[in-house]
Amino acid sequence: MKFYKANEYQPSCDDLYQQYQREIQKLLPDATIEHIGASSIPMAISKGDLDIFVGVDASQFAPAIKTLTTHGFYEKTDTLRTPELCMLESSSDDDVALQVVVKGSEFECFLHFRDKLRRNPLLVQQYNELKLSCSGWPQDEYRLKKSAFVERILRQE
Repeated sequence: MKFYKANEYQPSCDDLYQQYQREIQKLLPDATIEHIGASSIPMAISKGDLDIFVGVDASQFAPAIKTLTTHGFYEKTDTLRTPELCMLESSSDDDVALQVVVKGSEFECFLHFRDKLRRNPLLVQQYNELKLSCSGWPQDEYRLKKSAFVERILRQE
């Protein structure tokens, strides 16, 4: 697994986010669309991918997924799927993932984690160190270590 410094990927991710945000907002006008993941956190290193939070009302969850899957996204099958969370990937060459989330659910944790790191450069440094320590690791092992970090940060006040 290769990681990039913020200046190597964040400007292009910001531009790509703006493009996807406009497209998704046209498809789902009532959705909350936010840039999440490492590319949304100043100075965070990343694999260079773009993660987008798409918050919808519970009644719109299934219709939103259907709309997005008929407009260039497909459901990721190797990740968590619940009645309140569905992860989609772009079928284009862009490395873009959508986290479709029911508003008010526990999965708004994507926003809380992002915001905690945005407010605390020391946490960003720890996050970067964790990622660098996983260079060359299999994806599953990296995900476990990263998940433990995310859970610890979310438990902090």
